[in-house]
Amino acid sequence: MNDANAHGTIFLDAESIRGEFPMLVAGDKEEKPLAFLDSTATTQKPACVIDAMDDFYREHYSSVKRGVYRLSARTTEAFEKTRKDVAKFLNAKSEDEIVFTRGTTESINLVAWSYGRKFFDADDEIVISGLEHHANIVSWQLVAEMKGAKIKVIPVKDDGDLDLTKLPELLNARTKMVAVTHVSNSIGTINPIADIIKTVRSAAPQAKILIDAAQSSSHIKIDVQALDCDFLAFSGHKMYGPTGIGVLYGKYSVLDSMPPWHGGGEMIKNVTFEKTTFADVPARFEAGTPAIAEVIGLGKAIEWLNEKGIDNIREHEAEMTQYAVAELAKIPQVKIFGNPKERGALISITLDGIAVSDAAMILDEENVAVRSGHHCAQPVMDRFGVDATLRLSFGAYTLKRDIDRLVAGIRRVIRLFA
Repeated sequence: MNDANAHGTIFLDAESIRGEFPMLVAGDKEEKPLAFLDSTATTQKPACVIDAMDDFYREHYSSVKRGVYRLSARTTEAFEKTRKDVAKFLNAKSEDEIVFTRGTTESINLVAWSYGRKFFDADDEIVISGLEHHANIVSWQLVAEMKGAKIKVIPVKDDGDLDLTKLPELLNARTKMVAVTHVSNSIGTINPIADIIKTVRSAAPQAKILIDAAQSSSHIKIDVQALDCDFLAFSGHKMYGPTGIGVLYGKYSVLDSMPPWHGGGEMIKNVTFEKTTFADVPARFEAGTPAIAEVIGLGKAIEWLNEKGIDNIREHEAEMTQYAVAELAKIPQVKIFGNPKERGALISITLDGIAVSDAAMILDEENVAVRSGHHCAQPVMDRFGVDATLRLSFGAYTLKRDIDRLVAGIRRVIRLFA
């Protein structure tokens, strides 16, 4: 539910929203109520998403596209409705620019192995940033090694922002791909994607641009036509939907130039033992029986996000993040990593002289769920001189009392290890 304040501004009723999440409702009934502060890793699921998937299995379970009987037609209609909803969510020109994958990682690998395998040559260059998740590093390393291409990295400043003054120096006629995260999953930096894309289009117009939107798709309104990116990837489970489903957006002309990545059913036009011809986009990239229930769940999650309003969610999360930064700053033993111009809904910290894994276990005793580790971003950890951090991340359902319990838990950790 959304309400308006005295000035007419819409804000998120996070307390009411929390009641839509069965896990959180159950967690609030425990002796120590659940403070779930790991939404960057995965979000909790509202009942409407769970119910939509349950209804599919109970009421019209069948495969898609392969049957003319009513159950299959109903399922196919629901499946393809999600594709249309995703296209509208991203403001893509057509639903044919939407490819379903297992998640952001598979989406990036699809581009690396399909586009890269066909178009990269020896000494071509791939530009990534120093804030990337491993999925947007290793995928390019693998194809670069195979094709003899080179990887260049946009450096990270001490405040956690990219040093974009260096970007033009990294771009030239050999640049074939620029792959950059929208929001850092490790320290929360929101990169100025529109500015980055404009720089690339000016200095290396032949380069294709991929945006890792895993950490932005449920927080920031995305318009792929306005951005003018060639590819964009996100995961359903980080935006209140199920695991096992993700999206690759690609400009149709670019996708249509790419060969299949996986072979199997539904991605073909005709198969003989001598030769196979392939289906049009997007079917060309969706081999085999898809994750039908998960696609339906993703569609419902997008409906839920549209109902709540991404701008409203972002405003609420910004308030929670600012509150958490202010409260953590009161604890001398806490070090917050990065002070970027724009921060997403997450904070990475360390505690003086205390292993973050130990801190996370003590916090779990208080039923405060946070993430400890390198967050699949070891180069970021290396840049800031740590092995791991404690990551605190927020969602539409986060309340100030969750953060208060986090802060109290951290104070307990410090007392125990003093």
